[in-house]
Parts: sequence; C-alpha cells; structure tokens
Amino acid sequence: MLYVAAGVSATWPAVLHARTAFLSGGAPGHGEASPGDHLQTLYHWWLVGNQLEHGHAPWLDPFSFRPEAGAQPNFPGWPFGFLFWPLGALFGFVLAWNAMQIVCYALAGLLACAWLRELGLARAPALVGGLAFAIAPYRVAQSVGHLLGPVSVLLPLALWAVERARRGSAWWLALSGAALASVPLSGQVHLALGAIPFFVAYAIVRLRRAYAWIGLATLAAIGGGILVRQTVIARSTQAGGRSLDEVRYYSAHWGDFVARHIDHARSEQFTFFGWATPVAALAGLVLLVASRRYGLAALLGVGALVPILLAVGTHFPLYSAALAALAVAWTRSTVIAVVALLLLFVGLHARVYGKSAPGEIAAASAAINAAAPGRLLELPVFDPGVHYGSVYLWYETRARRQRPGGYSTTAPTSAKQLARRFERLNCGDWSGETSQLLDTLGISTIALHQGLFVKNGAVPDRRFFVLRGLAAHGWKPTSRRGTVWVFAKGGGAATGAGAPGPDRTKPVFCQGWYGNTGQGWPMSETHAPFWVYGAGRLRLRLAAPESLYPTLPPSVDGRVVRGSSSNGTLSLPLGPVARWHVIALNVDHLVPVAGRKLGLTIRALRVTYP
Repeated sequence: MLYVAAGVSATWPAVLHARTAFLSGGAPGHGEASPGDHLQTLYHWWLVGNQLEHGHAPWLDPFSFRPEAGAQPNFPGWPFGFLFWPLGALFGFVLAWNAMQIVCYALAGLLACAWLRELGLARAPALVGGLAFAIAPYRVAQSVGHLLGPVSVLLPLALWAVERARRGSAWWLALSGAALASVPLSGQVHLALGAIPFFVAYAIVRLRRAYAWIGLATLAAIGGGILVRQTVIARSTQAGGRSLDEVRYYSAHWGDFVARHIDHARSEQFTFFGWATPVAALAGLVLLVASRRYGLAALLGVGALVPILLAVGTHFPLYSAALAALAVAWTRSTVIAVVALLLLFVGLHARVYGKSAPGEIAAASAAINAAAPGRLLELPVFDPGVHYGSVYLWYETRARRQRPGGYSTTAPTSAKQLARRFERLNCGDWSGETSQLLDTLGISTIALHQGLFVKNGAVPDRRFFVLRGLAAHGWKPTSRRGTVWVFAKGGGAATGAGAPGPDRTKPVFCQGWYGNTGQGWPMSETHAPFWVYGAGRLRLRLAAPESLYPTLPPSVDGRVVRGSSSNGTLSLPLGPVARWHVIALNVDHLVPVAGRKLGLTIRALRVTYP
C-alpha cells in the first residue's frame, strides 16, 4: 500500500480525474486529444494486444509510415504491452493507462525494496529506499509519457536477482540477464548505456566466481542494444545521434537540481533532487566507507555521481536511493524510518502530472472505418519527430488503417522526406502533382484535425485554405462532427471554406517562411508557399545569398511558371479574375546565414492589375 500511495502522491492532483482523463502532461487539446508522448507509449502498448488478437507478430507496427517504409519494429511494446493488453480490454484505454501509471510506481518501490532487503537491510530502511526510488522526481518526470520511467524498474529487478544468486543458484542470473536485456529491447538504448556498465561492475563486486554467467547476461543486453540499433536507429532520422547543439539544449543546468518546475518540452532538464535524499545519500556513503565496504561504496557513489555530471537524460535515482536507505538503516530506529518516509513524500513531490483530455474520437473513427478501403492521411501533416503526431496514434487505436504519417523520433528517413513533401497541404498548396501522389500511395481518406491548427507553434492556422484545396481537388466531407472532419474523393456534398477568409489586402504566409525580419520574409524551407488575393500580375522583389543561385521555377496555383525577371524583381501571372492565388517559391538548398538556413527573401510584393 505504501507504494500505491506513492503513485497517487506522484500523480496528484491529476489522479482525481483518472476516470475521464489521462494522467500525463496536461497539454491543451482544443477539442482534440491532448498531444503528448503518453499517446505514443499507449499506442505501442496497445499494438501488442491488437497484433496478438489478429494473429500477427506483436513486435511489429503494420500501420505507421506506410507504404514508404515496411512494418516498423515495435520494441517499445516490450514488456509492458503484455500487461496493458488485459487492462485495456477490462477498463478501456484511459483507465488502463492510468492504472499502469500506479502499477509502475508500485513495481518500482517493491523491486527497489526487495533488492535492499537482499543487501541485508531491515524492513523499515528498505521501505525508505524503495520510496526514494519510486518517487524520485526525475523518474516521475520520465513516467509522465516517456518509457524511461517505467523501464527503469528493470534495473532493481536485475540487481535483486544478482543478490539472490549469491545465496542460491546461479540460474538467478538468467533473470538478471533477461531484465537487463529488456532495457534496450524496450527501445531505451540510452538508459542501457548506463545500466549495462553499472550492472557489470555491481555483479563483479558482489559475485566473484560467476564471471561466465555475468558475461552471458551482459552479452544478452548488448545484443539487444545492437538489434535495436541495426533494425531501427541505423535507418532512421537519428542515425547520426544528437548534434552538439541538441545535447547543449537538453542538458541540465546546476540550478535545475533544486528547481521543482518542469517544462514538458524539455523534460530531460528536469533533475530536481529534493534535499532529503542527497543529504541521506551522502551520510549513507560515509557509513559504507566507515564499515569498510569499499567496493559497494565506490560503486554506488560513482553510480550516483556520474549521471549528475553527465546530466543529459541518463540519471539513475536508484543509487542515491540505496545510499539513503543505508543511512536510515544505520540508525536502527523505526521512528527515524517513519520520519524519513514522511520527509521523502514532502521533499520529493513536484507537480509533474496534469490531466490530458482523451478527446471525442468515436464519431471520426466511425467515419474513417466506414470509408472506402485504402490508406489514411491526417492533416495537418507534421514532421515524424514532432509530438503533435501522437494524436493520430490515439485515433489509430479505433480506426486501424495504414497511413504515411506517424510519430517517432526514430522514424525512417523516407517517412521524414514524405512528410516534408506533404506539409504544403497544411496550407492548401497542391503543387507538384500532389493529387497524383496521393493516388499512387493509395490514400482514400483524409482526416482534417482542426483542433491541431489552434495556437500551434508547429503549424500556422490556415484551415481556410486547406478546405479550399480539398474542395478544388474533389475531396468532399463524409463527416463534419466535432473538430475532426473526414473527407473522401467524391464523397458527400461539397463544402465551402467555412470561416470568413483572411484580410485580402495582405499576403498570407504558410509553413516554409520565417517571420518578417524587418527586411522581408526569408524562406525557411526549400518549398515555401504563400497566398495573395488579386488579378493581373504579382511583382516580387527578391534577395538571396549569392551561393543560392540558380533558383528553381516558382508555381502559381499549382502550375509551374517561368514569369519574367528584371533587376531582382520577379513578375508572375495571376490571371484576369480577382481571387486567392497560392504562390510557391522553390530552391534546391538553403544557405547558412547568421545561424539560420535561408533561401530567397521577399523584400516587397504587390499585385498590379491589367
């Protein structure tokens, strides 16, 4: 019950809404499901049971990034997908997710406590150590949606099995090897980079005559990491690892170790320690040295210190929790143990969880399932590494269709390229034979998620033009209930542009442009569309870095035009009828300028009538 209470404490006050909302980051949904990594993790866990129910391999994802890539390995479904399967069937996915949160906190505390008991600690200090690990703020932050928090419970399981092997059969090391190998096999290879060396050092210190078993367990874990690396990472957008700038961005600062506030966009920086745990851990380290247990003292001390120095998302609260438990054990006082438990509950609590809306997905899912066979394209289109795509994974649990989109930081490079190609649809730009490409990919249904256009820094709100583009190319709505509209080729009655259009006297820029710098609008992508209203000719005064020339031909209303150019001014034909026109400028590469990559810059533009 202590560790169930720990789970409730860690998720408070969001747990009060556990029946109707996900325990997660609490991002706004604007009528949709709240985006976040919790939907990605839930999707991977759901896939395990769904695949087994249909007689397919539970380690494959047959829906995402199709057909540009093959079925993707579903490593994140291991091992918790097998537990989520029956919970989801019994309680529904929202309650099942929330139950899994509490279960993982209980497992974390119980396994850490069991390991400390095997080390010879009495029940009370072992309970303190288990609690320190279960609700360690960094572990809590990585449980909100990420898999790092839940998967971290496998490390005390591996260490517990090592201690069991000291007193019994060496076969306990098979359990250690399975637990350790499950860390990379769950997709958490960065966690494995710290867990495997620590396990090897710990096992050597504690088991001096079982080197063969230790070697086998280590090889199993390394083999799991290599498998994930070669089958997923090596062919993905992250094949080269994070850049130095990305490492710098996600690294913690010293002040982060005492800051309770969490920014979910940069949760790797959340390294809050509280004050009770480090003080008790330091005392425990001193006591280990005083008792001449030098090997264990060095191991736990280095294990606690090194992640602090690295501070790039590889923090292990288990080691400091063990040291804190040893300090409490030295007092041999039940009263002090109870006080320590209370101090941990207060000192480690950080408000990390919020209530994340599940959205109303039944109507849209039913409309998608009722549509003609084929693949599904969701709008707006996001880069595969942008977390807003997690909303589409949530809908996939109800409307099981292959789709070219998906959400994964290790998406295939082909998926990223296709997403870039389709991003123009977010602004109603159908240039470059986009309609034919949809037919080639077998897209029969388009779902327009209007809530994802609202106050979204990843995509400007250009729904007016999205609807114009769909209507112009024969896509008609089959369902307009809620925030998700479903379209099919030649479907129901045609729809207009919906809400009133933007100001006709100003250009409307889409994705692919930086904001006005005061000297114009520079391109941020190689294909950059914008809309203007009028007739006659559009005159653009352009500037570009010298290394950018020559540029590619622009397009007007989806058709490539040459136009005429004179003294840096490009003149493009708009036709005789005053209406909205989509213009797209194209370059084959961007040029680094003052820390940004730029293409052409529009210095000025105006429409001249005949």
